[in-house]
Amino acid sequence: MRRAVCPGSFDPITNGHLDIIARASKLYDVVHVAVMINQSKQGLFTVEERIELIRQVTADFGNVEVESFHGLLVDFCKQRDIPAIVKGLRAVSDFDYELQMAQMNNGLSGVETLFVPTNPTYSFLSSSLVKEVATWGGDVSHLLPPLVHEALTQRLGEK
Repeated sequence: MRRAVCPGSFDPITNGHLDIIARASKLYDVVHVAVMINQSKQGLFTVEERIELIRQVTADFGNVEVESFHGLLVDFCKQRDIPAIVKGLRAVSDFDYELQMAQMNNGLSGVETLFVPTNPTYSFLSSSLVKEVATWGGDVSHLLPPLVHEALTQRLGEK
């Protein structure tokens, strides 16, 4: 069985993230979406909320499993016998950082990293940018799955 992981914080998941996960789900039998737990950062959504949103927006793929992780991604991979990490690249600046990570991960565990060029429609997109624009009342509905946009709008309305 061919398995891969798509890691990230997904706070919240964007259409760019979803595009990479969808493309990976066509290449692998099982795609694990690993939601990173970062104790030093306070996310807009809890890890549990992010997991639930991702499960809902990836349900139609049929081969996506979503769970959280903390620590080294290669340990997550070893524990689940996952030989590949799939990462989306938006720009050359992403490549510099991601190449170093890929080489470190491979050196630590032999896990391979596959880089998928982001759909040009989403080349500028990040969760941080979406949150910032939405906080100031900008329309980000076209950048998020409808369910996620609804959750974001509701969460920002609570603040």
